[in-house]
Amino acid sequence: MLRLYDHIDLRVPSLRDAATFYEALLPALGFPRKVEVEGWLQYQSENETCGAFFGVTESTHHVANENRIAFQAASNAEVDRLADVAKRSGTRLVEGPMMYETGYYAVFFGDPCGNRFEVCHRW
Repeated sequence: MLRLYDHIDLRVPSLRDAATFYEALLPALGFPRKVEVEGWLQYQSENETCGAFFGVTESTHHVANENRIAFQAASNAEVDRLADVAKRSGTRLVEGPMMYETGYYAVFFGDPCGNRFEVCHRW
């Protein structure tokens, strides 16, 4: 089956300010392999030949907007675990984790630069 996406390239105004957050969050989200790429903080999935990756780079004029990247979790407990990882890495939870409607449990948070994320479990 074709992957739904190949990679995410995210911009932050200060890579130094965001590094601790992403170094904790990305492995917990399923990108365990740190890949050395000049000017990037990049983590990849387990598949070494064509794995999905999430890269973060600095763009000093970047301004966070209302876009949000949402990740799927396998259970409500996994949403809770990832919410805890996000909190421990220095972010503020915006909302949740909580049940938003039947079959939809989620948490919303941002990175230190204002980029928005969600982790949700649907059933």
